[in-house]
Amino acid sequence: MNAPTLSRALILLMATATGLAVASNYYAQPLLHSIAEQFGLSTASAGTIVIAAQLSYGAGLLLLAPLGDLFEQRRLIVCMIAIATLGLVISACAPNLPWLLVGTVLTGLFSVVAQILVPMAASLTAPEQRGRAVGTLMSGLLLGILLARTAAGFMAELGGWRSIYVLAAVLMAISAIALYRSLPQHHSHAGLKYPALIGSVFRLFVEEPVLRLRSLLGLLAFSLFGLFWTPLAFLLVREPYQYSEAAIGLFGLAGAAGALSANWAGRLADRGRGALGTTVGLLALLLAWIPLGFAEHSLIALLVGVLVLDLAVQLVHVSNQNAVIALRPEARTRLNAGYITCYFIGGALGSLLGTQLFERSGWIGIVVAGLVIGTLALVVWGLAERKRKLVIQTA
Repeated sequence: MNAPTLSRALILLMATATGLAVASNYYAQPLLHSIAEQFGLSTASAGTIVIAAQLSYGAGLLLLAPLGDLFEQRRLIVCMIAIATLGLVISACAPNLPWLLVGTVLTGLFSVVAQILVPMAASLTAPEQRGRAVGTLMSGLLLGILLARTAAGFMAELGGWRSIYVLAAVLMAISAIALYRSLPQHHSHAGLKYPALIGSVFRLFVEEPVLRLRSLLGLLAFSLFGLFWTPLAFLLVREPYQYSEAAIGLFGLAGAAGALSANWAGRLADRGRGALGTTVGLLALLLAWIPLGFAEHSLIALLVGVLVLDLAVQLVHVSNQNAVIALRPEARTRLNAGYITCYFIGGALGSLLGTQLFERSGWIGIVVAGLVIGTLALVVWGLAERKRKLVIQTA
């Protein structure tokens, strides 16, 4: 194992690259209305762009992210960013929905480079600073997801919806060059061939109950994220809002404050209090849907709900991720890949549910589903904590 070698500046560069990579899957969300109009799509059909991004990201996590335990990581990271950049170029030039989906899937598959950067940072950071380093990268990830919407809306106003894909491709290429020049070489070989490596991810789910629990919580938490954000653009183009793409994109800024919770969650994990971060996050995740219930007619309620929801998702996610990567240091990339695969499957399911419910039941259907899923996540965590405490008492 390499000695810790990551400076604060390098961690910030890795966080920036993580944000850019994951942002690539979210540029379409505030643009769905414009894309639907140009290509003559229904709400549900336009929503397949977001669903394809999340499902391909999940597939990449399962099939590609474990390669971090097989190949030298700096070279792998740079190659994956280059291929994700190609996907962005295809999306920028797409003449129809099928080609846009091709670019989206290619970018989604290889933007999982973010989930190689996170365990790499954990491996190259001193144990007492690991939670903070992971929290910093996760702040970059969440900011990338949220600010992607703001950037997409702003660029669409300037040069049409395609312009954000051009800008994103340029920024991704720059990040690849910067990482190649700055990252240390790091090789954490699992001693397995590729089929066995992928199989070992499934075996970790069998052997590690903490991985199963945290993956389920991550799936439920991120399903709420997709449930809210995917149909939001269609809500905001209607009365009483009737917002432009740039205005819709600005809602990413309202949620960006949630990224501040990542460092707090990381510090709690460093002090052995990750369970507190999870509990607070899940409570907030449920309570966020109370103001969101009034979002159809109240801008203030919508902004409060966005802030609480994104803060809660990040609290739960960083707490989950720190708990998972602490299980087996020699398998961090695979543990992280298994967890994040479930996480983004949840996002895809939430996006699918959101587009279907909004088309059939309107915003009230979204809110009811959010309350049900939020309650389910809190019940799952409560039962797991009760069982853990009983085991401790009887030990």
